[in-house]
Amino acid sequence: MKPSHLPENHLEAWRRYYVSFWRIFASIEADLQAAGLPSLSWYDALYELYLAPDRHLRMSELARSALLSRSGLTRLVDKLEKEKLLERKSCPKDGRVQHAVLTDKGVELLRKMWPVYRAGIAKHFAAHLSDAEAKSIIAAFTRLGAALEKKCADVKATP
Repeated sequence: MKPSHLPENHLEAWRRYYVSFWRIFASIEADLQAAGLPSLSWYDALYELYLAPDRHLRMSELARSALLSRSGLTRLVDKLEKEKLLERKSCPKDGRVQHAVLTDKGVELLRKMWPVYRAGIAKHFAAHLSDAEAKSIIAAFTRLGAALEKKCADVKATP
């Protein structure tokens, strides 16, 4: 398929994915809000730190892994730091580099948010899919992710 050619069924698949994603996202956000918990962006940033070695990342790494712009990340980190969910620390090797470090309070919040988030995924997403459909989605998005990851790596490697 040429890049300029977009079959109608591919366009329709995109539309369905896009609308469904945002509806599910909004529903889970509403579930979190009803439980008195912060938004998914907080969860995503804290979770990326939780997964990182020693629970810390460079700010640029956190922005990339949490899929946020630099300015969006800065605003989010300001909020998370104010709530003592993470700390900013200068890199000992290069004082210009800032790291975000997950605190114990941040881990506690993740543990409070996860049951609500998991229930939202089950209710708003998984309940509407068969096992075979879930496997098809995994296969399709695994291929898409690998292709996009390779493309991003190629772009970064170009001088």
